[in-house]
Amino acid sequence: MTPSFPFQPLARRSLLVLLAVSLAALAGCGFRLRGPQPMDFSTVHVNVSQYSQLGIALRRQIALSGSTKIEEDAARAETQLQIIANERGRDILSLTVSGTVREYELTQTIRFRLIDREGKELIPTAAVSARREYTFSDELILGKEQEEALLYNDMESDLVRQLMRRLAAWRRS
Repeated sequence: MTPSFPFQPLARRSLLVLLAVSLAALAGCGFRLRGPQPMDFSTVHVNVSQYSQLGIALRRQIALSGSTKIEEDAARAETQLQIIANERGRDILSLTVSGTVREYELTQTIRFRLIDREGKELIPTAAVSARREYTFSDELILGKEQEEALLYNDMESDLVRQLMRRLAAWRRS
């Protein structure tokens, strides 16, 4: 036989009240998960190959927006997203006492613009960029090459998200 404590129903009620108040506060604060970001144009042509990593990522994110479709024919698209440059760089950040590289800084910049059918710039040439740092070791050359490739992939994903936020922020005036 288990003993019955008189405060158990009170503790359960208090817990339920605390849970309800917490949920109400969370709902009232404006928090919501980041979802698709609708854009203010219905079709867009992307001038990057649909087989490149950047082209695949851009097309996927635009399709997920729910409001915009990819048009492969630039003449039929309402807007054109022109990727002007996709530049990667690697700079030495620090050296060891013996003069070998200890750290690198990777950079990637995507320059783009958005134009309409008539060639009018809706978003003038702009750039999004990302930087990552990593330590380097000559003894682990293969692993560090793979790490560098992963960092570039991560930066490209970050840049695509930045670019999508810029496209979603543009509104017709």
